[in-house]
Amino acid sequence: MKHLQDKVAIVTGAGRGVGLATAKLLVAEGAKVVINDLDSDVAEEAALEIGAKSDVIAVPGSVTDPGFPDALIQSALDAFGTIDIVVNNAGYIWNGAMHNHSDEQFQAMLDVHITAPFRILRSFSNWLRPQAKKELEELGAPVCRKVVNVSSVSGTTGIATQIAYSSGKAGVLGLTKTLAKEWGRYNVTVNCVAFGHIDTRLTQAYADAPPTIDVDGQALKVGLHENQIRAVRAAAPLGRTGRPEDAAGAIYLFCIPQSDYITGEVLTCSGGA
Repeated sequence: MKHLQDKVAIVTGAGRGVGLATAKLLVAEGAKVVINDLDSDVAEEAALEIGAKSDVIAVPGSVTDPGFPDALIQSALDAFGTIDIVVNNAGYIWNGAMHNHSDEQFQAMLDVHITAPFRILRSFSNWLRPQAKKELEELGAPVCRKVVNVSSVSGTTGIATQIAYSSGKAGVLGLTKTLAKEWGRYNVTVNCVAFGHIDTRLTQAYADAPPTIDVDGQALKVGLHENQIRAVRAAAPLGRTGRPEDAAGAIYLFCIPQSDYITGEVLTCSGGA
């Protein structure tokens, strides 16, 4: 029996990188998955790549749109009838030293990294609370459900030039620990994974000018210089940077039944760095 047979999971930011690797792993373990990504073509491609339409659907859209969380939750319920796992993974980086940070930049990082997960989980609660009460009456106990929020070592230790990103990711820790206390009554575990360096388009190596990504029509610099990548690898006890599959494995640990009595925790996945 697969560990997540017939469970239903929502994974935000699942068109690429860590989110895509997570969605693949959850499907491989028997789950049905809702793929969210900002870019509709990327979300659709990911859904087609991962599994059959009966097991995977794409719900593209911006998690920072105030109306999107309700639509995301409803889409999952319309497709699969229930929700067992929510993985708040969507995000991006917009770096710069404190004196170069604009109000827009700071707010953008808060919007995507802490406000969006808050809104998604608030929307989830509108279905979760009556559902858990119904299960308590009919089954004697609610089904154990899982929330996994994605943070970063930027949020646990701080990293220079990431004042806004670090602030948003630090907020994820507070959200996680508080909601774990509120939702224990509904048999929901709420945990967090804080990643170190994981090889994605946000951390890709470059030799000359940094690459950019497009976020709502704005080109944002991403990546690390080759010298920085070498330094990260040299400092890591495992001698390498992380792969998306490594990150997905850490998220998966909080999704399986074996972690049903673990809640309010922050797991650092950094290769020991």
